[in-house]
Amino acid sequence: MHPGIHVLTSADGQRFSFDPGSLSIELLATGGPGAGRRWEILHRPEDLADWLTRTRLAATAPLTVGDVRISAGDLDRIRHLRDTFWSVAPALAQRSTVAAADIETINGYAAPPPRFRVDPADLSRRWVTPITGRQLLGAFARDALDVIGTAELRARLRECAGNPCELIFLDTSRPGNRRWCSMERCGNRNKARNRRAEPTAPEA
Repeated sequence: MHPGIHVLTSADGQRFSFDPGSLSIELLATGGPGAGRRWEILHRPEDLADWLTRTRLAATAPLTVGDVRISAGDLDRIRHLRDTFWSVAPALAQRSTVAAADIETINGYAAPPPRFRVDPADLSRRWVTPITGRQLLGAFARDALDVIGTAELRARLRECAGNPCELIFLDTSRPGNRRWCSMERCGNRNKARNRRAEPTAPEA
């Protein structure tokens, strides 16, 4: 699986691939406030470290669990950022007003992100390690602010058209017409509903 594309499991046990479209929206898919707590996967710092190896950060440069140093407090702050972004992203996707306090919370978390260097021996990218929890918080916050504060990206923020489905994604398709969290899940469900709704031809 390409870094940044995740395999999720629905309430009925179906596994499907999901491309959130950006790093901060990847974070949204790890859980959330309220009813989102049942989807929580970041229970311990070790859970976050393992999950990071499958994110867009690993597409920037190779990333292992041993490259990061995350405390329980770091995890709490990253989850707070995520839960705050859950208040912002759906509102933006629905073209609704967002709370100024939520934007300021995200602004406040925008610390310097992790740094990478180019290895002079083979010209490959390497993270400057250890990557700290504060740097990770900054990476997520800055990515969220990029989505929020860039009109072109903000216009491509979508809520899956499936019902019921509340997954949010950034539409990175060239035509900008993505509707579903995944064709494996909501896209195929919509096709099946449309087929059932088609009138049956009368027998001759």
